[in-house]
Amino acid sequence: MSGQSLYPRLEPLLAQVQKPIQYVGGELNAQVKAWDDVAVHWALMYPDAYEVGLPNQGLMILYEVLNERPDALAERTYAVWPDLAALMREHGVGQFTVDAHRAVRDFDVLGVSFATELGYTNLLEALDLAGVPLHAADRDETHPVVVAGGHAAFNPEPIADFVDCAVLGDGEQVVGDVTDVVAAWKEQGRPGGRVELLARLARVDGVYVPRFYAVSYGPGGAIAAVTRTRDDVPARVGKRTVMDLDEWPYPKTPLVPLAESVHERMSVEIFRGCTRGCRFCQAGMITRPVRERTITGIGSMVDQGLRATGYEEVGLLSLSSADHSEIGQVAKELADRYEGTNTGLSLPSTRVDAFNVTLANELSRNGRRSGLTFAPEGGSERIRRVINKTVSKEDLVRTVTTAYANGWTQVKLYFMCGLPTETDEDVLEIAELAVEVIRAGREASGRKDIRCTVSIGGFVPKPHTPFQWAGQASAETIDHRLRVLRQAINADRRTGRSIGLRYHDGQPGVVEGLLSRGDRRVGRVIERVWREGGRFDGWSEHFSYERWTAAAAAELAPLGVDLDWFTTRERTQDEVLPWDHLDSGLDKEWLWDDWQDALSEEEVADCRWTPCYDCGVCPTNGTEIQIGPTGRSLLPLTVVGR
Repeated sequence: MSGQSLYPRLEPLLAQVQKPIQYVGGELNAQVKAWDDVAVHWALMYPDAYEVGLPNQGLMILYEVLNERPDALAERTYAVWPDLAALMREHGVGQFTVDAHRAVRDFDVLGVSFATELGYTNLLEALDLAGVPLHAADRDETHPVVVAGGHAAFNPEPIADFVDCAVLGDGEQVVGDVTDVVAAWKEQGRPGGRVELLARLARVDGVYVPRFYAVSYGPGGAIAAVTRTRDDVPARVGKRTVMDLDEWPYPKTPLVPLAESVHERMSVEIFRGCTRGCRFCQAGMITRPVRERTITGIGSMVDQGLRATGYEEVGLLSLSSADHSEIGQVAKELADRYEGTNTGLSLPSTRVDAFNVTLANELSRNGRRSGLTFAPEGGSERIRRVINKTVSKEDLVRTVTTAYANGWTQVKLYFMCGLPTETDEDVLEIAELAVEVIRAGREASGRKDIRCTVSIGGFVPKPHTPFQWAGQASAETIDHRLRVLRQAINADRRTGRSIGLRYHDGQPGVVEGLLSRGDRRVGRVIERVWREGGRFDGWSEHFSYERWTAAAAAELAPLGVDLDWFTTRERTQDEVLPWDHLDSGLDKEWLWDDWQDALSEEEVADCRWTPCYDCGVCPTNGTEIQIGPTGRSLLPLTVVGR
């Protein structure tokens, strides 16, 4: 019988695995609805471990939005660790939800949110454990519709064989549309079977169904054309954009994990989108335009969330939170409201040119004074012009020194390695900058115990960005530059001991590059890696570069392409890219022109404060930039029992 709990069969297995608490459910604010009371059943998956997936804001929002509907329910499922997966196969227990421990196979829809492409093998593992055919073509109307979402869904071609649909853009409204379509199809007696259901879904704005699009390839290996196979589906699929965030104040009652998670705080998204124009940043490009939540909307969400969770830290989230037009007022009035309650505020990171001590003091007034994080991204001013994140060395040193002088002792600087046109010299300037930060900070603070952590990530070119045509730096290049950087930092022991260096080697980035800019041919590589044991590829202890390169060699060579073809090769202007039929709103010619500007080291201004420079988003999507000031203020609250 559908909807029955698997827990009686699962429970005996939990005593044999690590961290069994992550599988038991029952978190504060979790919801369980009666199966037979609703028409449509959603299983929502974050394809990583519970500790990473539970705090995910996007999945938490959809969980609430769907469960508010009287005709739908949503439950959560996460990737299970290999120890439990082996026991589940041995005892015939399928992939389950953590809310009511129902079989994922019983649900109408399996929605999977991909923040990174390295979760693809975990999708295959979940499908296999659930007893759902890996390939979409092998499923019938008894199987759940597998829907991909998240930033990686803007190029779902590498997983086109495994998903039935991909949702482009914001999910709050589209999940309701999908629910309506599924409910009507079921009520009508499932006419036309699975193909008819998918055809109806393909006509929903923002929903892409890969099976209705055929891909042909040219003699050189590049795509010749992507053509639809039905006249009743769009030639190009556009993204969905939620415009009034105050109408969507989710999550209202955030989930509180039972086990330790990567983020132990309540989070409120204060605005969505970014127009800074950082050329490496896919998130900033695909989430345009900027849409701010009002100060009163933010205040209401903070109050309700704190009451619902008991957290003592609130993260004010966005791609660049200090850019909110009323961030100073937001921080001050929230700090005033929660004076004496140990409720601290935090920003995920702060732009160097947006930081000021007043803001930082307000953020830490009621909570602990944690370290500050800045993201210059590029080591030299030249490379920062290339990536359109211009901040001078002097500005950075001055900002960090001000923080040290005002009592902060920990500063983290985030950079990328392997950026287009980058040289060893660009990377070595990171060491010079870190040394100067320590010296200036010691002088300004009069202390010797200050620290600077340099965190380095390998750059991966992403679709729908000006760098989508760029050749990716090889793993060997990344590793070489990290070595010379480490040597330069450690060259002077007087400062080197105060500078921490954290980095990832270049190999996982190459695989991410294959998956982010791949086409449908890459699907066979993913499947082979999974069949040979690939799981949790975002975790260094589980990732195997050798497994990926061997699979790529075996599967791609017969097709006349290879790993380098998808990664280190630079694309030409007229090449058909695998995602060209998926419309993020950005004009491809504008992206190409911005790529040429990058190569010329020319900057582009933020269109929030300057005239429109025709990226294409607003007219394409019928949207517009929404920013303050609103002229509103937060009313004081009577804070009880905190």
